[in-house]
Amino acid sequence: MPSLPRTAGVVLPALLLTAAALVPACSAQGGQRPPSAAERTSSMATGPDAASPTTAGSPSPTDRTAGLDSRQLAGRRIVYSYPGPTPSPTVLRAIREGRAAGVILFGENVTSPDQLKAAVDELRQAAAEAPDPRPLLLLTDQEGGQVRRLPGAPVLSARRTGASADPVGEAARSGAGAARTVADAGLNVNLAPVLDVYDAPDNFIDHRERSYGQDPAFVARLGSAFLTAQQDLGVAATAKHFPGLGSAPGGLDTDEGPVTLPVPLADLRARGEEPYRAAIAAGVRLVMTSWAVYPALDPDRPAGLSPAVVQGELRDRLGFRGVTVTDALEAGALAPYGDTGARALASAGAGMDLLLCSARDAGQGEAAATALDAGGLDRTAFLESVRRIDALRDSVGGS
Repeated sequence: MPSLPRTAGVVLPALLLTAAALVPACSAQGGQRPPSAAERTSSMATGPDAASPTTAGSPSPTDRTAGLDSRQLAGRRIVYSYPGPTPSPTVLRAIREGRAAGVILFGENVTSPDQLKAAVDELRQAAAEAPDPRPLLLLTDQEGGQVRRLPGAPVLSARRTGASADPVGEAARSGAGAARTVADAGLNVNLAPVLDVYDAPDNFIDHRERSYGQDPAFVARLGSAFLTAQQDLGVAATAKHFPGLGSAPGGLDTDEGPVTLPVPLADLRARGEEPYRAAIAAGVRLVMTSWAVYPALDPDRPAGLSPAVVQGELRDRLGFRGVTVTDALEAGALAPYGDTGARALASAGAGMDLLLCSARDAGQGEAAATALDAGGLDRTAFLESVRRIDALRDSVGGS
């Protein structure tokens, strides 16, 4: 998650978002085979409210997607943001109309504990007034060290945690501290821990002390300790940035522009992905993808726009069944891929569940939702995403 998300809006021809961007590719390394292009084309819809094809299995007792219109279904994949200390009328209206999955909060949204409580209460009340009320996802970045949106624990950075006398114990204490800080503020999702395994001192991820270390097994143990302690206290954890930003040199930042990481596939899987295997085994609720391009997996698209990465690697190869969430949709790395609507369609088509509209501009979330409503996305996959998000919302509660 960028420290200072910024907007970018270069519109390219719709050819960038044709079936190649929207049809999942199969990983060459085993795992369940995704549907073929022909199979998926047979169930393409003009929007999420088009006639539903036959699906395997029955909806769970908490599945109420059948009663939602297409705008509500589209909105249930959007995380909004707003500037300043007061929730914007646009965000509140989207929540009341059932067109929002959640809201991400930054330091600029917090001026005091009382102010934050009032803002969170207002957001929750809006969610309670929705046609199909569910707890709202309320997210923030509380990694520790330099990346903390809220005052309080965890104080230690990932690097300092890894260098401590009891690194695993310290990671667990940091995860518990993060959970208490986030929950005390009335929030329920933390975009942490970072599982990037850095390969050179003072590179992009190490510069701000956001990595536990250079040994993937060590990072896996500490990351799992953090997320387990956090989730044991009721705050959902997010492993990021899949499949790993540990090889990004200093000065290369997906916030600012495109980044390509030419890591050999064997190294990417042995180092970058290793902590995610452990996190998935530990039950991590969310995984955030990177906006870097990994030519070994997909030479043409950033990870969060790539079916080969999201479906082939994360879901089919590693077996993740939780909620996927994009990094900031306004990141400079996405400038070549169109405006907000184009990015939203490409992300959702690649298999991303939650779209993080974190520019502190409610219009960004509206544009993303409008694109999902109008775009030709597979309805079965669309509803599966909404159901995963709804299950997460129900599990984190709103009290």
